[in-house]
Amino acid sequence: MRILVVEDETAIADFIQRGLQAEGHAVSCAADGLEGERRALAEDVDLVVLDVMLPGKDGLGVLQAIRREKPELPVVMLSARATVDDRVAGLDGGATDYVTKPFSFDELAARVRAHLRTPRQSNATTLSAAGIDLDLLGRKVTRDGVELRLSAREFDLLAYFLRHPDQALSRQQILSAVWGYDFDPGTNVVEVYVRYLRRKLELPGRPAPIDTLRSVGYRLTTRP
Repeated sequence: MRILVVEDETAIADFIQRGLQAEGHAVSCAADGLEGERRALAEDVDLVVLDVMLPGKDGLGVLQAIRREKPELPVVMLSARATVDDRVAGLDGGATDYVTKPFSFDELAARVRAHLRTPRQSNATTLSAAGIDLDLLGRKVTRDGVELRLSAREFDLLAYFLRHPDQALSRQQILSAVWGYDFDPGTNVVEVYVRYLRRKLELPGRPAPIDTLRSVGYRLTTRP
């Protein structure tokens, strides 16, 4: 699919572009609202990822122009504005979806897939392994039928493990995938959140299925 990313922060635009290209999409970028609007209206694109705060013309103004000319084109808004009022303004303005910064790439990719979904991709937003079922769009997690209450970051970390079952994942890989462009390489945040996640995944007689691999990192194991 052809995706246009309208984002003025170069690091974020590159992060999104690389990730979506790895998923098989053709991705182009525009760094300001005026250029983004021109390209969204003139080019044959299947979806737009649109930042709210842009030079030249803000994202809500660009969204209005897209809705007038291409009412069916999916638009996923990005914003550091995370209040309910801000999300409502974006959705009422015609956004197909609204993702707040900082975000994990897995969540953004799941939302993009949902709005580009074909019938054979109907299960693309559900991840399952080791008795765990995770709904990326509904943001719900169960283990052996028991619903778990996870924080947003714990959810994103679990989603990454479920995308790579039985694989050794380094701390650096996890940082890049879950904390994205917004992380300090010297932090111990991975260790802290793996500990939080293990506690919540533990059930009577069922330890958390996340192994520590000495000098390597972690692995979500699907074997009994």
